[in-house]
Amino acid sequence: MPLADKSCKGSFYLNSLFVSENIRSAVNSDQGGYVPIFLSEIGKLFRKNILPIDVAFINVSPPDQHGYCTLGTSVDVARPAVDTCRMVITQINKQMPRTMGDGQIHVSKIDAAILVDDPLPEVNYSSKLHEADFMIGKYIAEMIDDRSTLQLGIGGIPDAVLKSLTNHKDLGIHTEMFSDGVIDLFETGAITNKYKIKDPEKIVISFVIGTKKLYGCIHDNPAFSFHEAAYVNDTDVIRENPKVISINSCLEIDLTGQVCADSIGSYQYSGVGGQMDFIRGAALSDDGKPIMALRSTTN
Repeated sequence: MPLADKSCKGSFYLNSLFVSENIRSAVNSDQGGYVPIFLSEIGKLFRKNILPIDVAFINVSPPDQHGYCTLGTSVDVARPAVDTCRMVITQINKQMPRTMGDGQIHVSKIDAAILVDDPLPEVNYSSKLHEADFMIGKYIAEMIDDRSTLQLGIGGIPDAVLKSLTNHKDLGIHTEMFSDGVIDLFETGAITNKYKIKDPEKIVISFVIGTKKLYGCIHDNPAFSFHEAAYVNDTDVIRENPKVISINSCLEIDLTGQVCADSIGSYQYSGVGGQMDFIRGAALSDDGKPIMALRSTTN
């Protein structure tokens, strides 16, 4: 994030709704700030004009024969931003996958655009897994029944869980995000979404990040349905599916069950995101299980 560079101090102030590595230093200084908010509620800030948007800068896939681009890998809060902003400026990227769901945007809604042919950022969480992660993944997999609907948080442990589910049957996916581990299970037939009550036969997500394999699989594929976070992370929507298993990691947890997932002392490490939405949704689901996972020690 070039705007987070110290050379931009005084020209740009980052008022972030989530904290990632690329802006962490700025947010923890006088160069930026953080607004704690559930991911499911960010769209409300835009739609209710609490946080009005002048310009939305977005990446989109090339238009189809009818003039419709898509928001590609990230519909989450981009959809309400596009719907409410004063001006839409797009980067039309030949390498952005065309995704199904609620991410369509017609070229007539675009105020300015630039054509590019840039590779998407790639992340391979599985390449960073350690033996402890695989052990944790195995323990969690033993708690998951066939026909369960999975939500997977970000990081290595969720991918380690997926690698231990190869013998499971008829799993479903309703999750804020996922990475490559879901693709492997989808291609082997362990994920069918057959027994979901809400959005059966569909993998429901709001954004993805992974490798070229993932981006190629979701391209123009109706099995993957992208929606804004206000829908995907809605507790009432999540709980409609039976056997919802919420799998998330955290930074700290004490013996009474108190969880710290977004900060280390006063240092803002990440954000609220959607973890609580899915923990509550899984707990309210029929036979659902919210699971928090972490190593007993840090490296």
